Amino acid sequence: MKSEVTYLGSVINVDSNSIEVEITDDIPSSAPIVNGRLYRIGQIGTLVKVPIGNIRLFGIVASVSNVSNKIQDENNMNDNGSRYLQVQLVGEQIGKKKFERGIGTFPTINDEVHIVTEGDLLNIYGEEGKGLIEIGKHSSSDNLSVHLDLHNLVLRHSAILGSTGSGKSNTTAHLINEILENYNGSRAVLIDIHGEYSSAFNGKCKVFKINDTANPLKIPYWTMNFDELSFFLVGRPNGQERPEDKKLREEILRYKKLNAGKLKAGSINEDSITPDSPIPFDIKQVWHNFNREVNGTYSSSSDQTRNTEELEDEGDFQNLIPAKFKEYAIGSGAPYKSKNQIMYSYEQKIFSRLKDSRYNFMFNPEGYLNADSECDLDTLIRGWIEHNERLTILDLSGVPFELIDITVGLLTRLIFDSMYWGRKETYTGKNRPLLMVFEEAHIYLPKNEDSTHIYGYARKAVEKVFKEGRKFGVGATVVTQRPSEISETILAQVGTFIALRLTNSSDKGTVKSAAPNNMNSLIDLLSSLRKGEAIVVGESIEIPSRVRIKEYTPRPNSNDPNLVESWIKDFKLDDVNYKSVVTAMREQKHL
Repeated sequence: MKSEVTYLGSVINVDSNSIEVEITDDIPSSAPIVNGRLYRIGQIGTLVKVPIGNIRLFGIVASVSNVSNKIQDENNMNDNGSRYLQVQLVGEQIGKKKFERGIGTFPTINDEVHIVTEGDLLNIYGEEGKGLIEIGKHSSSDNLSVHLDLHNLVLRHSAILGSTGSGKSNTTAHLINEILENYNGSRAVLIDIHGEYSSAFNGKCKVFKINDTANPLKIPYWTMNFDELSFFLVGRPNGQERPEDKKLREEILRYKKLNAGKLKAGSINEDSITPDSPIPFDIKQVWHNFNREVNGTYSSSSDQTRNTEELEDEGDFQNLIPAKFKEYAIGSGAPYKSKNQIMYSYEQKIFSRLKDSRYNFMFNPEGYLNADSECDLDTLIRGWIEHNERLTILDLSGVPFELIDITVGLLTRLIFDSMYWGRKETYTGKNRPLLMVFEEAHIYLPKNEDSTHIYGYARKAVEKVFKEGRKFGVGATVVTQRPSEISETILAQVGTFIALRLTNSSDKGTVKSAAPNNMNSLIDLLSSLRKGEAIVVGESIEIPSRVRIKEYTPRPNSNDPNLVESWIKDFKLDDVNYKSVVTAMREQKHL
């Protein structure tokens, strides 16, 4: 065995998850040639093997030194170059069986250590086959493809992490494309808050976007539960229950029950309806009732009901025109001013929301306005996730920033609920899983609540997917440049980490704490990775690896501008006109 050209050295120290290797002096150079291929000895992150009978242990080089860890006296240091390797054990292969993570048999002192050849790697990673998708090439070989187990990648969840410009968007696009190209029954939903991915999947996806003429994004207000809707309408803090909150709750429940027999998806028992039930009702009618109650005048001071109203004009609630009443008398005579002022502030806030055109995608969703409209919730969900392209991009670039949290939470909850309640159906749930991808996740999935994410609606909904989604066929991927700002609950449930270059120490620390304990040597390489190169660890890959991600074209629209080329041009002031820019700012529409 020592005579083999792959012989590297011998084990001189063993602990619970690592070994120390002394490199033999007989190796002719630091870059021996094995089977016509050059191998670099002592490269951080490369693999070595320890054959023990019919067992082959594999480990990753964590550190290199010219003095053993056991030697403390500097006088014992030698000049023979990098002679000692610290190796973290990661898995084993018994006979011709498949490689498995974890160590059942540990090496002993003087056991031989060999270079891992390209043939060994091919044996570990295996050929492309059913249930695998290619992520890229192994960094140590231009010929060795690295594949991920699709089941574990999706249903055990994953995270794509990397600083700006490291290749995050390309990695996301490539993985989604691999799924679409190889699995005709697949389906995925991408939450894209900056509108970057539609160009990358032109002709391969269905894009929903606010004010889009083909597929406008519609999220009817009545799909919110009471906590979400009351926070959005009147700023009600979660858990608060003042008299006006109780009245708002009762009014919403009353109208939902009135519509129980009109639902296009099928009538339901009104006794099962709660204020949280996603049932159409007309919020404009609710506002109109509150406005009428607050501003009405009455012929009686003690009996202020609809029967004693001094009404001159009913108004038009659909066009937000309030009812008109006789002026109340100054003094003690009729008409009397309304004493029901409890809803005064809520009526004003609701009116303000209804008049704001930025929220038309919620308050005026054509086809979903109320129970009498042509569409129901089944039409909405089916449109999002059931179509010929199999990839849905929910472009939230036109959603007001203060609504990103609720919007992502609502979209996630509706899709998750459809998978949960349809888990036994043949066409959805566990019988046809779904992948949800959350781009720029640090913006709406924060670790802590702040002024922007007061109640963390998005975080709570996505955490539920990461904790329970697997059981109902929902897998998830978070994509972020700031893992240190992401919910710890989400990262704790991630099964596969695809970590590109990260330079921030807190971000690297977060990845190191979330990744398997014996992978620290690989995680330490994050700041030195090249663009498009990643450390992949977790349940979907046979052995933790440094991988060059396959480049996907066309690229998502997230590249840096070409600064030099644009600054070389000579712009003329006569060609500069900001009118269209200002119009877009005012209408909240992209040019």
